[in-house]
Amino acid sequence: MVEGGRQGGYHRPSMGAEIPDDLTDLLTTNVLGHVSALRRDGAMAQYLMWVDFDGEHVLTSSMVGSRKAANWRRDPQVAVSVVDRSDDWRFLIIRGRVVETRPDEGLVFIDKMSLRYTGQTYRVRDRQREIFVIQPDHVRASGGRR
Repeated sequence: MVEGGRQGGYHRPSMGAEIPDDLTDLLTTNVLGHVSALRRDGAMAQYLMWVDFDGEHVLTSSMVGSRKAANWRRDPQVAVSVVDRSDDWRFLIIRGRVVETRPDEGLVFIDKMSLRYTGQTYRVRDRQREIFVIQPDHVRASGGRR
């Protein structure tokens, strides 16, 4: 169970491996995720990505053959952060691993994400996409200023 307390006018960040229920909206609304991968040369690569949460895993996607996909196949370590636009102290920082990659059959996942983030189905229909399933290993969470 992740717990935190108030400190200095804001909800003190807490740590664990579960995503607190009161912060899942940061992964299931149109908040952009900052997602990292380790490049072949050992440097960090950072991407702004659409993210989702299935109740256990963080989900994101990319075109088949992307650099981020190659990076995660070589080294599945990943970090994801999301910050509430109306309260910078309400956030999630998630470290974990890509534990599964699956095809986005019929572009169902990317259409869901595109509708959430843009209000329209995904424009690029002629490229295959894949979904990355991220298992959180460590979660730092803050409920924000209260």
